[in-house]
Amino acid sequence: MRAHLLTRPAPAADAPLELIERDDPEPGPGEVVVAVSACAVCRTDLQLVEGDLPARRLPVVPGHQVVGRVVAVGEGVDRARLGERVGIAWIAGTCGRCRFCRSGRENLCVEATFTGWDRDGGFATHTCARAEFVHPLPDGFADLDAAPLLCGGVIGYRSLRVAGVEPGMRVGLYGFGASATCVVQVARHWGCEVYVCTRSAREREAALELGAVWAGGSTDTPPVPLDAAITFAPVGEVVVAALGALDRGGVVAVNAIHLDRIPEFPYERLWWERQIRSVANVTRDDVRAFLAIAAEVPVRTRVEQHPFEDANVALARLAAGEVGGSAVLVMGPAPGR
Repeated sequence: MRAHLLTRPAPAADAPLELIERDDPEPGPGEVVVAVSACAVCRTDLQLVEGDLPARRLPVVPGHQVVGRVVAVGEGVDRARLGERVGIAWIAGTCGRCRFCRSGRENLCVEATFTGWDRDGGFATHTCARAEFVHPLPDGFADLDAAPLLCGGVIGYRSLRVAGVEPGMRVGLYGFGASATCVVQVARHWGCEVYVCTRSAREREAALELGAVWAGGSTDTPPVPLDAAITFAPVGEVVVAALGALDRGGVVAVNAIHLDRIPEFPYERLWWERQIRSVANVTRDDVRAFLAIAAEVPVRTRVEQHPFEDANVALARLAAGEVGGSAVLVMGPAPGR
């Protein structure tokens, strides 16, 4: 197999991933091996590669939006899964015993492991994963289009839940990359009014094309008070801007695993029972629920295709803000198309 290996964090412009060859993985008990056809590149991958997100294991193969087919199963796994088209998401394992796991909050498990952070991920031709954390993919999505759903889409869906979004609400989205592209489609499907704030004129146009009723700059104030807001940019001042746009009782959900800092702000912005909540990881139920909704809508992704060998190029373009939608690594010709 071939894999892109991170041994030392460095700026994406310095091409820190090394393309190596090594033996194909062997599945252990309860595991499967997946032959990867596509893997989307997430901002979390970039933060890990550049060191903003401290490494939990080095060397490691990044990538946690993985699409492929099961080619080997370990002891205790139904052989009927061989050949199944599957997705692998950020959450790679939990203990199943702690109070968080037992109460449906496995995303908060203190022993949770994560794809591309604790376990080798999908920037490879093959990867190994726990079978119960490998998800069958619905028909209707090509591999190339399904990959960005497995993190950006799923964490965006969880952000809608954390923000308490219900049909008909006024929802603000701050930043408009891969995750927000999915979120706006789900929110519109629920009959919500969506207001988008982003510094990119190109992304403002894309938001309006996908059904946003208004689009402005990253710290502009939407024309109406918001019932809920989700921030995607890893910049604390955007959180404060979103808080200032909320109506009474509104919630800001911060969709970020890393944030620079939240500037000081007057208490009056938080008063009237406004809230700021972080969004931490996802559960398997989130993955399954979102994939079902995505097939129903259906959610469409904007992808920028890259040959598997160009993982460093894709990361550098993401770092430079040059990717419209999601960068996706593909093995050979565009898979599933």
